[in-house]
Amino acid sequence: MQVVVITGLAQGMGLEVARQLAREGDAIAGFDIDQPGIASLQKELEEGGREHLLTALDVTDRQGILAFRDSVLDRFGRVDVVLSNVGIGFFGPFEEVDLEKANRCLEINVTGTAAVLQAFLPGMRERRSGRLIVMSSLVGQIPFPFESIYSASKFAVEGLVLSLRYEVEPFGIEVALVQPAQVSTSFAAKIHTLPPEGSPYRERAARFIRRDEELIRTAPDAAAAAEEIVKVIRSPKLRLHNQVDAKSRFFMKLNRVLPKKLRDVVLLRQMDIA
Repeated sequence: MQVVVITGLAQGMGLEVARQLAREGDAIAGFDIDQPGIASLQKELEEGGREHLLTALDVTDRQGILAFRDSVLDRFGRVDVVLSNVGIGFFGPFEEVDLEKANRCLEINVTGTAAVLQAFLPGMRERRSGRLIVMSSLVGQIPFPFESIYSASKFAVEGLVLSLRYEVEPFGIEVALVQPAQVSTSFAAKIHTLPPEGSPYRERAARFIRRDEELIRTAPDAAAAAEEIVKVIRSPKLRLHNQVDAKSRFFMKLNRVLPKKLRDVVLLRQMDIA
């Protein structure tokens, strides 16, 4: 049995990963701001006789994260894997972005991820064993138009993990990034908002949204993506970069081999805004 901490596990990929790992006998500890979702998963795990410790918690609550960490260690004695999955999206032309709202996205996606990793790192270092796995995104390496703030948050997360790796590997701690493209969940639909009438960006943003929603409808669902994430968690040795679907693998490869101008053409045509 492994003890796996998952943040953002009340819905979507986090929920499906928790379910799959619990069925395989792992102890699941985690938190999410979605209190009804936490209560539902808690009931499900209890009815299945699965080891768990769940709580409703905002990732911006630093002291709450430390208290949660202490509760997990008191209950299970160790943590083998941390899957940092908490995050929110952000959509809109950069010129029209409300920077106070943007700061909330950066606080959750970047500083929230850092707070979770920092909380569980000392115990792993002392045991000289553990895995820190962070959900990033395709846009953490390939920035998309109208997603400047979200892209910035994922670029920052990737920089955090790449730097952290050098510091923790001597202590037997492995790190990895998971970089999905579209996954068929409600994540994107929550943020797709047209710029107001009169915005010079409105027409192109509308085309982008239509195309993005088309791609999401044919994308892997959360359960299929979770199967790939579980494979990462179970792998004998972590790879630093991991994709969960053929599309993200394809675009990551193009990003590595194509000249920049050609990459731009492919991206803009793919999203119907060329």
